[in-house]
Amino acid sequence: MTLVAGGDTLGITVLEQRKNKRFDLRLPMEILGTAARAHKAEARGEAKGETRNVSSCGVLFMSKSPVGIGETIEYVITLPKAPGARANVRLRCIGTVVRSAAVTHFAATMERYEFVREGA
Repeated sequence: MTLVAGGDTLGITVLEQRKNKRFDLRLPMEILGTAARAHKAEARGEAKGETRNVSSCGVLFMSKSPVGIGETIEYVITLPKAPGARANVRLRCIGTVVRSAAVTHFAATMERYEFVREGA
């Protein structure tokens, strides 16, 4: 990144400060519930979306259903089916929404997770 101040050019290098590598992955996901709505009947299957990138400690995703910053959410990411596999593998996660961008982009932590086979 280069900054210009009063006609002078300043060379400034911006270093990536993220601790974990992000992978650009577009995978289907759904938000199963939030802490605020955990006991309501409509909590299951509440919102569908798509990941934009995933790291070992979080996910950036798009969803038409808004979630609030600071909310604890339970979400499931469906991983690509391996050749010859009988069932999809899903990553079931619990995390906290840490930021939003625009109206449909959200970032959440991945605090706990487990792999679940569909139909298991």
